[in-house]
Amino acid sequence: MKIVKHILLILTATGLMLISHAATARHAALLIDADSGNVLYELEANQSWYPASLTKLMTLYMTFSALESGRLRLNDQLNVSSHAARQPTSKLGLRTWDSISVEDAILAIITRSANDAAVVLGERIAGSEQQFAIQMTSTAHTLGMYGSHFMNATGLPHDWQTTTAHDMALLALKVKQNFPQYYPYFAADSLYFNGREYRGINKFVANYPGAEGMKTGYTCGSGYNLVASANQYGKRLIGVVLGGKSSAERYQHMFTMMDIGFSDQSGSYRSKNINTMSKNSVGTPPYQLSCGHRPSSHYASRHEDDDDHHVRYVAKTSHSRFHAASISRPESTRAITKIRIAGKTKTIVKHASEPKHAAKSNKNRRNVSKKSAKTTSKTKVATASSKISKKTAAKSKQSAKSGKTTQVVAKASSSHGKGYYAPTSKDKKTASSAKNKSYYKPDSSSKTVAKSAVKSKRSTKTKS
Repeated sequence: MKIVKHILLILTATGLMLISHAATARHAALLIDADSGNVLYELEANQSWYPASLTKLMTLYMTFSALESGRLRLNDQLNVSSHAARQPTSKLGLRTWDSISVEDAILAIITRSANDAAVVLGERIAGSEQQFAIQMTSTAHTLGMYGSHFMNATGLPHDWQTTTAHDMALLALKVKQNFPQYYPYFAADSLYFNGREYRGINKFVANYPGAEGMKTGYTCGSGYNLVASANQYGKRLIGVVLGGKSSAERYQHMFTMMDIGFSDQSGSYRSKNINTMSKNSVGTPPYQLSCGHRPSSHYASRHEDDDDHHVRYVAKTSHSRFHAASISRPESTRAITKIRIAGKTKTIVKHASEPKHAAKSNKNRRNVSKKSAKTTSKTKVATASSKISKKTAAKSKQSAKSGKTTQVVAKASSSHGKGYYAPTSKDKKTASSAKNKSYYKPDSSSKTVAKSAVKSKRSTKTKS
Protein backbone atom coordinates (compact mmCIF):
# COMPACT_ATOMS: atom_id res chain seq x y z
CA MET A 1 0.00 0.00 0.00
CA LYS A 2 2.82 2.39 0.84
CA ILE A 3 4.50 1.57 -2.47
CA VAL A 4 1.31 2.42 -4.39
CA LYS A 5 0.99 5.76 -2.61
CA HIS A 6 4.62 6.50 -3.34
CA ILE A 7 4.16 5.73 -7.03
CA LEU A 8 1.02 7.89 -7.22
CA LEU A 9 2.91 10.80 -5.62
CA ILE A 10 5.68 10.49 -8.19
CA LEU A 11 3.24 10.34 -11.09
CA THR A 12 1.30 13.33 -9.77
CA ALA A 13 4.46 15.44 -9.41
CA THR A 14 5.69 14.45 -12.85
CA GLY A 15 2.30 15.21 -14.39
CA LEU A 16 2.19 18.61 -12.75
CA MET A 17 5.65 19.36 -14.09
CA LEU A 18 4.68 18.39 -17.63
CA ILE A 19 1.44 20.37 -17.46
CA SER A 20 3.23 23.42 -16.16
CA HIS A 21 5.76 23.19 -19.02
CA ALA A 22 2.99 22.96 -21.60
CA ALA A 23 0.83 25.71 -20.09
CA THR A 24 3.53 28.26 -19.32
CA ALA A 25 5.90 30.26 -21.44
CA ARG A 26 9.63 29.79 -21.81
CA HIS A 27 11.68 29.79 -18.62
CA ALA A 28 14.94 28.37 -17.24
CA ALA A 29 15.35 26.13 -14.21
CA LEU A 30 17.92 24.06 -12.34
CA LEU A 31 17.80 21.87 -9.23
CA ILE A 32 20.92 20.47 -7.55
CA ASP A 33 21.85 18.50 -4.47
CA ALA A 34 23.77 20.93 -2.25
CA ASP A 35 25.90 18.17 -0.70
CA SER A 36 27.07 16.38 -3.85
CA GLY A 37 26.42 18.99 -6.55
CA ASN A 38 24.49 16.46 -8.63
CA VAL A 39 21.91 17.88 -11.03
CA LEU A 40 18.38 16.68 -10.23
CA TYR A 41 16.51 18.76 -12.81
CA GLU A 42 17.60 21.03 -15.65
CA LEU A 43 15.86 23.26 -18.18
CA GLU A 44 17.93 25.68 -20.32
CA ALA A 45 20.38 26.07 -17.44
CA ASN A 46 22.93 27.90 -19.61
CA GLN A 47 20.50 30.25 -21.32
CA SER A 48 21.50 33.89 -20.77
CA TRP A 49 18.99 35.74 -18.61
CA TYR A 50 18.49 39.04 -16.80
CA PRO A 51 19.09 38.39 -13.08
CA ALA A 52 17.00 41.24 -11.63
CA SER A 53 17.36 41.29 -7.81
CA LEU A 54 19.13 37.93 -7.81
CA THR A 55 22.12 40.22 -8.35
CA LYS A 56 21.93 40.98 -4.63
CA LEU A 57 23.06 37.40 -3.91
CA MET A 58 26.40 38.45 -5.40
CA THR A 59 26.30 41.68 -3.37
CA LEU A 60 25.81 39.63 -0.21
CA TYR A 61 28.60 37.24 -1.18
CA MET A 62 30.97 40.23 -1.50
CA THR A 63 29.75 41.53 1.88
CA PHE A 64 30.34 38.17 3.59
CA SER A 65 33.84 38.07 2.08
CA ALA A 66 34.59 41.55 3.49
CA LEU A 67 33.28 40.49 6.91
CA GLU A 68 35.43 37.37 6.94
CA SER A 69 38.55 39.29 5.92
CA GLY A 70 38.00 41.95 8.61
CA ARG A 71 37.33 44.84 6.27
CA LEU A 72 33.81 45.10 7.69
CA ARG A 73 32.12 44.32 10.99
CA LEU A 74 28.45 43.62 11.56
CA ASN A 75 28.02 46.63 13.85
CA ASP A 76 29.83 49.10 11.58
CA GLN A 77 27.70 52.13 10.73
CA LEU A 78 27.45 52.98 7.03
CA ASN A 79 26.70 56.50 5.83
CA VAL A 80 24.04 56.84 3.13
CA SER A 81 25.13 58.78 0.05
CA SER A 82 22.83 60.81 -2.17
CA HIS A 83 23.28 58.19 -4.90
CA ALA A 84 22.08 55.44 -2.55
CA ALA A 85 19.17 57.54 -1.32
CA ARG A 86 17.97 58.12 -4.92
CA GLN A 87 17.54 54.40 -5.67
CA PRO A 88 14.06 53.40 -6.82
CA THR A 89 11.87 50.87 -5.05
CA SER A 90 12.03 48.47 -3.51
CA LYS A 91 13.97 50.17 -0.70
CA LEU A 92 13.97 51.10 2.97
CA GLY A 93 13.63 54.82 2.25
CA LEU A 94 17.07 55.82 3.55
CA ARG A 95 17.92 59.51 3.25
CA THR A 96 21.21 61.22 2.52
CA TRP A 97 23.50 61.33 5.58
CA ASP A 98 21.44 58.65 7.35
CA SER A 99 23.33 55.69 8.76
CA ILE A 100 22.65 51.96 8.85
CA SER A 101 24.62 49.09 10.33
CA VAL A 102 26.09 46.35 8.17
CA GLU A 103 23.86 43.73 9.76
CA ASP A 104 20.69 45.76 9.17
CA ALA A 105 21.73 46.34 5.54
CA ILE A 106 22.17 42.56 5.07
CA LEU A 107 18.75 41.83 6.54
CA ALA A 108 17.15 44.64 4.50
CA ILE A 109 18.46 43.05 1.30
CA ILE A 110 17.31 39.54 2.24
CA THR A 111 13.85 40.41 3.57
CA ARG A 112 12.89 43.51 1.54
CA SER A 113 15.30 43.42 -1.43
CA ALA A 114 16.26 47.01 -0.51
CA ASN A 115 18.13 48.73 -3.34
CA ASP A 116 19.38 51.60 -1.19
CA ALA A 117 20.92 49.18 1.34
CA ALA A 118 22.67 47.25 -1.46
CA VAL A 119 24.24 50.44 -2.85
CA VAL A 120 25.37 51.52 0.64
CA LEU A 121 27.22 48.21 1.09
CA GLY A 122 28.76 48.40 -2.38
CA GLU A 123 30.01 51.95 -1.89
CA ARG A 124 31.54 51.06 1.48
CA ILE A 125 33.37 48.01 0.11
CA ALA A 126 34.65 49.41 -3.21
CA GLY A 127 34.26 53.19 -2.94
CA SER A 128 31.59 53.45 -5.64
CA GLU A 129 28.87 51.27 -7.09
CA GLN A 130 30.63 51.18 -10.45
CA GLN A 131 33.85 49.85 -8.94
CA PHE A 132 31.85 47.42 -6.84
CA ALA A 133 30.19 46.01 -9.98
CA ILE A 134 33.63 45.45 -11.52
CA GLN A 135 34.71 43.53 -8.43
CA MET A 136 31.47 41.54 -8.49
CA THR A 137 32.10 40.39 -12.06
CA SER A 138 35.72 39.51 -11.32
CA THR A 139 34.73 37.48 -8.24
CA ALA A 140 31.95 35.73 -10.17
CA HIS A 141 34.37 34.59 -12.86
CA THR A 142 36.74 33.37 -10.15
CA LEU A 143 33.91 31.18 -8.80
CA GLY A 144 33.28 29.73 -12.27
CA MET A 145 30.27 31.93 -13.12
CA TYR A 146 31.45 32.71 -16.64
CA GLY A 147 27.96 33.47 -17.92
CA SER A 148 27.44 36.34 -15.47
CA HIS A 149 28.26 40.01 -15.85
CA PHE A 150 27.26 42.68 -13.33
CA MET A 151 26.81 46.42 -13.88
CA ASN A 152 25.33 47.46 -10.52
CA ALA A 153 24.79 46.18 -6.99
CA THR A 154 20.98 46.06 -7.14
CA GLY A 155 19.92 44.22 -10.28
CA LEU A 156 18.06 47.21 -11.69
CA PRO A 157 17.65 46.85 -15.47
CA HIS A 158 20.86 47.14 -17.44
CA ASP A 159 21.51 45.91 -20.94
CA TRP A 160 24.77 44.11 -20.09
CA GLN A 161 23.77 42.64 -16.71
CA THR A 162 23.19 38.94 -17.38
CA THR A 163 23.44 35.55 -15.70
CA THR A 164 22.31 31.92 -16.10
CA ALA A 165 20.46 29.40 -13.96
CA HIS A 166 23.73 27.46 -13.67
CA ASP A 167 25.58 30.51 -12.31
CA MET A 168 22.88 31.37 -9.75
CA ALA A 169 22.79 27.79 -8.45
CA LEU A 170 26.60 27.76 -8.24
CA LEU A 171 26.58 31.08 -6.37
CA ALA A 172 24.03 29.82 -3.83
CA LEU A 173 26.15 26.70 -3.34
CA LYS A 174 29.32 28.78 -2.80
CA VAL A 175 27.55 30.99 -0.24
CA LYS A 176 26.64 27.87 1.77
CA GLN A 177 30.11 26.31 1.45
CA ASN A 178 32.30 29.41 1.96
CA PHE A 179 30.28 31.34 4.55
CA PRO A 180 28.29 28.85 6.65
CA GLN A 181 28.31 31.31 9.60
CA TYR A 182 26.31 33.88 7.59
CA TYR A 183 24.08 31.42 5.73
CA PRO A 184 21.30 31.45 8.44
CA TYR A 185 20.57 35.11 7.62
CA PHE A 186 18.66 33.92 4.53
CA ALA A 187 16.00 32.31 6.74
CA ALA A 188 15.00 35.71 8.21
CA ASP A 189 11.37 36.63 7.52
CA SER A 190 11.32 40.15 9.01
CA LEU A 191 13.48 43.19 9.85
CA TYR A 192 13.06 45.63 12.74
CA PHE A 193 14.60 48.99 11.74
CA ASN A 194 14.12 52.52 13.14
CA GLY A 195 11.16 51.49 15.26
CA ARG A 196 9.35 49.75 12.44
CA GLU A 197 8.96 46.10 11.48
CA TYR A 198 9.40 45.13 7.82
CA ARG A 199 7.92 41.77 6.81
CA GLY A 200 9.77 39.57 4.34
CA ILE A 201 8.54 39.25 0.74
CA ASN A 202 9.86 35.72 0.02
CA LYS A 203 6.80 33.45 0.18
CA PHE A 204 8.88 30.33 -0.35
CA VAL A 205 10.39 30.75 3.12
CA ALA A 206 6.96 31.09 4.69
CA ASN A 207 5.18 28.29 2.80
CA TYR A 208 7.50 25.43 1.90
CA PRO A 209 8.43 22.77 4.51
CA GLY A 210 12.10 22.91 5.44
CA ALA A 211 12.74 26.16 3.52
CA GLU A 212 16.02 27.88 4.37
CA GLY A 213 15.52 30.99 2.25
CA MET A 214 17.57 32.68 -0.49
CA LYS A 215 16.34 35.44 -2.85
CA THR A 216 13.57 36.64 -5.20
CA GLY A 217 13.90 38.92 -8.21
CA TYR A 218 11.68 40.68 -10.72
CA THR A 219 11.93 43.08 -13.66
CA CYS A 220 9.92 43.32 -16.85
CA GLY A 221 12.85 41.92 -18.81
CA SER A 222 13.65 39.00 -16.52
CA GLY A 223 10.18 38.03 -15.40
CA TYR A 224 9.78 36.53 -11.93
CA ASN A 225 12.97 34.87 -10.66
CA LEU A 226 13.66 32.80 -7.56
CA VAL A 227 16.66 31.11 -5.93
CA ALA A 228 15.63 28.85 -3.06
CA SER A 229 17.11 26.28 -0.71
CA ALA A 230 15.38 23.74 1.50
CA ASN A 231 16.40 20.92 3.85
CA GLN A 232 14.29 17.83 4.55
CA TYR A 233 15.55 14.88 6.58
CA GLY A 234 19.15 15.97 6.23
CA LYS A 235 18.97 16.43 2.46
CA ARG A 236 19.53 19.99 1.20
CA LEU A 237 18.45 21.11 -2.28
CA ILE A 238 19.12 24.35 -4.16
CA GLY A 239 16.74 25.41 -6.93
CA VAL A 240 16.67 28.22 -9.49
CA VAL A 241 13.72 29.44 -11.56
CA LEU A 242 14.17 32.25 -14.11
CA GLY A 243 11.43 33.89 -16.18
CA GLY A 244 8.13 33.13 -14.46
CA LYS A 245 5.18 34.97 -15.95
CA SER A 246 3.82 35.74 -12.48
CA SER A 247 4.89 35.53 -8.86
CA ALA A 248 2.57 32.56 -8.24
CA GLU A 249 3.99 30.75 -11.27
CA ARG A 250 7.61 30.94 -10.08
CA TYR A 251 6.66 29.59 -6.65
CA GLN A 252 4.68 26.77 -8.22
CA HIS A 253 7.66 25.84 -10.41
CA MET A 254 9.91 25.79 -7.35
CA PHE A 255 7.48 23.75 -5.21
CA THR A 256 7.17 21.15 -7.96
CA MET A 257 10.93 20.91 -8.49
CA MET A 258 11.62 20.56 -4.80
CA ASP A 259 8.95 17.84 -4.45
CA ILE A 260 10.55 15.84 -7.25
CA GLY A 261 14.03 16.35 -5.80
CA PHE A 262 13.09 15.22 -2.30
CA SER A 263 11.22 12.23 -3.72
CA ASP A 264 14.60 11.07 -5.06
CA GLN A 265 13.34 10.63 -8.61
CA SER A 266 16.01 12.48 -10.56
CA GLY A 267 16.01 9.95 -13.41
CA SER A 268 18.53 10.60 -16.18
CA TYR A 269 20.01 13.68 -14.44
CA ARG A 270 22.04 11.56 -11.99
CA SER A 271 25.05 11.55 -14.33
CA LYS A 272 25.31 15.37 -14.35
CA ASN A 273 27.11 17.50 -11.79
CA ILE A 274 27.16 21.28 -11.51
CA ASN A 275 30.96 21.29 -11.38
CA THR A 276 31.22 19.44 -14.73
CA MET A 277 28.44 21.27 -16.58
CA SER A 278 29.19 23.79 -19.29
CA LYS A 279 29.89 27.18 -17.71
CA ASN A 280 29.35 29.38 -20.76
CA SER A 281 26.10 31.20 -21.42
CA VAL A 282 24.05 30.61 -24.56
CA GLY A 283 22.09 33.13 -26.64
CA THR A 284 20.80 36.55 -25.67
CA PRO A 285 18.48 37.21 -22.72
CA PRO A 286 14.78 36.96 -23.65
CA TYR A 287 12.51 39.82 -22.70
CA GLN A 288 9.81 38.04 -20.73
CA LEU A 289 7.00 40.51 -20.03
CA SER A 290 5.29 43.18 -22.10
CA CYS A 291 5.90 45.99 -19.58
CA GLY A 292 8.86 48.36 -19.44
CA HIS A 293 11.25 49.30 -22.24
CA ARG A 294 13.14 46.70 -24.18
CA PRO A 295 16.93 47.23 -24.07
CA SER A 296 18.95 47.94 -27.20
CA SER A 297 20.63 44.53 -27.08
CA HIS A 298 17.25 42.89 -27.70
CA TYR A 299 17.35 44.41 -31.17
CA ALA A 300 21.12 44.18 -31.55
CA SER A 301 20.88 40.38 -31.15
CA ARG A 302 19.80 40.24 -34.79
CA HIS A 303 23.31 41.39 -35.74
CA GLU A 304 25.33 38.82 -33.83
CA ASP A 305 27.65 38.30 -36.80
CA ASP A 306 28.88 41.89 -36.55
CA ASP A 307 32.08 42.14 -34.57
CA ASP A 308 31.28 45.63 -33.28
CA HIS A 309 27.61 45.36 -32.31
CA HIS A 310 28.54 45.92 -28.67
CA VAL A 311 29.20 49.63 -29.31
CA ARG A 312 26.10 51.37 -27.97
CA TYR A 313 26.88 55.04 -27.53
CA VAL A 314 27.86 58.11 -29.54
CA ALA A 315 29.32 61.22 -27.94
CA LYS A 316 26.93 64.15 -28.04
CA THR A 317 27.94 67.27 -29.94
CA SER A 318 28.50 70.30 -27.74
CA HIS A 319 26.36 73.40 -28.27
CA SER A 320 28.43 76.57 -28.05
CA ARG A 321 26.97 79.96 -27.10
CA PHE A 322 28.62 82.42 -29.49
CA HIS A 323 27.29 85.59 -31.09
CA ALA A 324 24.81 85.02 -33.89
CA ALA A 325 27.31 86.40 -36.41
CA SER A 326 29.68 83.55 -35.72
CA ILE A 327 27.01 81.04 -36.70
CA SER A 328 26.77 82.49 -40.21
CA ARG A 329 30.48 82.01 -40.86
CA PRO A 330 31.07 79.15 -43.28
CA GLU A 331 32.84 76.14 -41.86
CA SER A 332 34.46 73.27 -43.65
CA THR A 333 33.54 69.75 -42.47
CA ARG A 334 35.66 66.64 -42.45
CA ALA A 335 34.52 63.08 -41.53
CA ILE A 336 36.95 61.63 -39.01
CA THR A 337 35.55 58.18 -38.20
CA LYS A 338 32.72 55.72 -38.58
CA ILE A 339 31.30 53.34 -35.98
CA ARG A 340 28.58 50.74 -35.99
CA ILE A 341 25.76 50.78 -33.46
CA ALA A 342 23.46 47.76 -33.36
CA GLY A 343 24.41 46.98 -36.94
CA LYS A 344 23.94 50.54 -38.23
CA THR A 345 26.77 52.74 -39.47
CA LYS A 346 27.14 56.11 -37.75
CA THR A 347 29.45 58.80 -39.14
CA ILE A 348 30.96 61.31 -36.76
CA VAL A 349 31.69 64.63 -38.50
CA LYS A 350 34.19 67.13 -37.13
CA HIS A 351 33.82 70.83 -37.99
CA ALA A 352 37.18 72.32 -38.89
CA SER A 353 37.88 76.04 -38.78
CA GLU A 354 39.26 78.00 -41.76
CA PRO A 355 42.92 77.15 -42.55
CA LYS A 356 45.63 79.61 -41.60
CA HIS A 357 46.89 80.08 -45.17
CA ALA A 358 43.38 81.07 -46.28
CA ALA A 359 43.18 83.69 -43.54
CA LYS A 360 46.57 85.08 -44.61
CA SER A 361 45.48 85.30 -48.25
CA ASN A 362 42.35 87.20 -47.24
CA LYS A 363 44.49 89.64 -45.27
CA ASN A 364 46.79 90.17 -48.28
CA ARG A 365 43.78 90.84 -50.48
CA ARG A 366 42.55 93.52 -48.09
CA ASN A 367 46.00 95.19 -48.07
CA VAL A 368 46.13 95.19 -51.89
CA SER A 369 42.68 96.75 -52.11
CA LYS A 370 43.72 99.52 -49.68
CA LYS A 371 46.85 100.29 -51.74
CA SER A 372 44.87 100.39 -54.98
CA ALA A 373 42.39 102.81 -53.39
CA LYS A 374 45.25 105.12 -52.36
CA THR A 375 46.81 105.11 -55.85
CA THR A 376 43.47 105.86 -57.53
CA SER A 377 42.91 108.85 -55.21
CA LYS A 378 46.39 110.17 -56.05
CA THR A 379 45.81 109.90 -59.78
CA LYS A 380 42.50 111.77 -59.45
CA VAL A 381 44.27 114.65 -57.63
CA ALA A 382 47.02 114.76 -60.27
CA THR A 383 44.55 114.94 -63.15
CA ALA A 384 42.55 117.67 -61.42
CA SER A 385 45.68 119.77 -60.81
CA SER A 386 46.83 119.40 -64.43
CA LYS A 387 43.44 120.66 -65.64
CA ILE A 388 43.69 123.68 -63.33
CA SER A 389 47.20 124.52 -64.56
CA LYS A 390 46.03 124.41 -68.18
CA LYS A 391 43.16 126.78 -67.45
CA THR A 392 45.43 129.30 -65.67
CA ALA A 393 47.93 129.25 -68.55
CA ALA A 394 45.15 130.01 -71.02
CA LYS A 395 43.90 132.89 -68.88
CA SER A 396 47.40 134.39 -68.60
CA LYS A 397 47.79 134.31 -72.37
CA GLN A 398 44.50 136.16 -72.82
CA SER A 399 45.49 138.82 -70.24
CA ALA A 400 48.82 139.33 -71.99
CA LYS A 401 47.04 140.01 -75.24
CA SER A 402 44.65 142.52 -73.61
CA GLY A 403 47.50 144.31 -71.76
CA LYS A 404 46.17 143.60 -68.24
CA THR A 405 48.03 141.92 -65.38
CA THR A 406 46.29 138.95 -63.84
CA GLN A 407 47.32 137.24 -60.61
CA VAL A 408 46.04 133.74 -60.09
CA VAL A 409 45.77 131.78 -56.86
CA ALA A 410 45.00 128.08 -57.35
CA LYS A 411 45.59 124.64 -55.95
CA ALA A 412 48.21 122.54 -57.56
CA SER A 413 50.13 119.48 -56.54
CA SER A 414 53.90 119.58 -56.31
CA SER A 415 56.32 116.85 -55.49
CA HIS A 416 55.46 117.40 -51.82
CA GLY A 417 51.69 117.56 -52.45
CA LYS A 418 51.46 121.39 -51.84
CA GLY A 419 52.04 124.61 -53.82
CA TYR A 420 52.77 128.19 -52.62
CA TYR A 421 52.31 131.81 -53.87
CA ALA A 422 54.33 134.87 -52.85
CA PRO A 423 51.77 137.75 -52.91
CA THR A 424 52.57 141.37 -53.94
CA SER A 425 52.04 144.39 -51.72
CA LYS A 426 48.65 145.01 -53.28
CA ASP A 427 47.40 141.48 -52.37
CA LYS A 428 48.44 141.20 -48.70
CA LYS A 429 44.82 140.92 -47.65
CA THR A 430 44.27 138.07 -50.03
CA ALA A 431 47.42 136.31 -48.83
CA SER A 432 46.52 136.69 -45.15
CA SER A 433 43.07 135.22 -45.73
CA ALA A 434 44.58 132.33 -47.68
CA LYS A 435 46.58 130.86 -44.77
CA ASN A 436 46.24 127.12 -44.09
CA LYS A 437 45.41 126.64 -47.77
CA SER A 438 47.35 125.35 -50.71
CA TYR A 439 49.01 127.96 -52.95
CA TYR A 440 50.01 127.90 -56.57
CA LYS A 441 53.48 128.99 -57.71
CA PRO A 442 53.30 130.32 -61.26
CA ASP A 443 55.87 129.10 -63.72
CA SER A 444 58.52 131.27 -65.36
CA SER A 445 56.55 131.87 -68.56
CA SER A 446 53.69 133.50 -66.68
CA LYS A 447 56.20 135.67 -64.78
CA THR A 448 57.76 137.03 -67.99
CA VAL A 449 54.33 137.85 -69.37
CA ALA A 450 53.47 139.78 -66.21
CA LYS A 451 56.80 141.73 -66.36
CA SER A 452 56.29 142.73 -70.00
CA ALA A 453 52.82 143.97 -69.16
CA VAL A 454 54.22 146.20 -66.36
CA LYS A 455 56.92 147.65 -68.67
CA SER A 456 54.38 148.55 -71.31
CA LYS A 457 52.30 150.40 -68.70
CA ARG A 458 55.26 152.45 -67.54
CA SER A 459 56.18 153.40 -71.11
CA THR A 460 52.71 154.74 -71.78
CA LYS A 461 52.87 156.90 -68.64
CA THR A 462 56.18 158.51 -69.64
CA LYS A 463 54.94 159.31 -73.09
CA SER A 464 51.97 161.05 -71.69
